[in-house]
Amino acid sequence: MTTISFFNGDVKKIMPDQREIYYYADAQTTHTAYPDGLEVLQFPNNQIEKHYPDGTKEIVFPDRTVKCLYSNGFKETFFPDGTVVKVEKNGDKIVVFSNGQKEIHTVRFKRREYPDGTVKTVYCNGRQETKYSTGRVQIKDEEGNVSLDKK
Repeated sequence: MTTISFFNGDVKKIMPDQREIYYYADAQTTHTAYPDGLEVLQFPNNQIEKHYPDGTKEIVFPDRTVKCLYSNGFKETFFPDGTVVKVEKNGDKIVVFSNGQKEIHTVRFKRREYPDGTVKTVYCNGRQETKYSTGRVQIKDEEGNVSLDKK
């Protein structure tokens, strides 16, 4: 193992397996670079970031939330309560809640899907459409007035 100490308190270690471990004294952050290209940063608040050779980044926050940023622009966030948020490169978002509900957000609408099959959609112009699992359909105009209630 080779150790290099810098005047500012930083320390660089080169391990026998070719890992390089750099400790930034001021930031109290450790940066480990592996021979295969993986880089791991450990911050004093216990946040850990992994930077993979393919451009993917995985961030584990102190509360155990995990965010994955992929090189193609796709993002996923996994929350400790089981909620998962997926964001496409174009900004479309899907939120899957631990209770089985799902939300879809696009520039054109926001939609909530319930476990019983009910689907409520709110369009960007304010129009609302609810399709119940029973087959009932209710449509409200931009001002909230019911324009269709088909049972």
